[in-house]
Amino acid sequence: MAKAIHSMIRVLDEARSLAFYGTAFGLKVADRLDFSEFTLVYLSNAESGFELELTINKGRTEPYDLGNGYGHFAVLVEDLDGEHARLTAAGLVPRKLVDFAPDGKVVGRFFFVSDPDGYQIEVVERGGRFG
Repeated sequence: MAKAIHSMIRVLDEARSLAFYGTAFGLKVADRLDFSEFTLVYLSNAESGFELELTINKGRTEPYDLGNGYGHFAVLVEDLDGEHARLTAAGLVPRKLVDFAPDGKVVGRFFFVSDPDGYQIEVVERGGRFG
């Protein structure tokens, strides 16, 4: 059986991304591998062994084109309303809270927030399928 260990995104500014993911989700540097042409930074927290890998290509000055293929990265929280208020207070501009009820019954609650490079992060409230 396979075990999911990380997801990778390319970021333009390492410090800006570390600040965002630290403030928004408590992710800290678990490891950093520096190479001549790029750097890999692995972020994690005590909630999960899963890591977010940031790839920083040295010398890159133009923002990445995310295209239309990227979906989102998701995190699970206990208090969705509290997290929304905390991110708002931190100036991270989360979008509106959503009660996901495609057939009239709420199956989940969430909101999205964008990281400095435009990646979408879904913040999901713990419960039901997302326990």
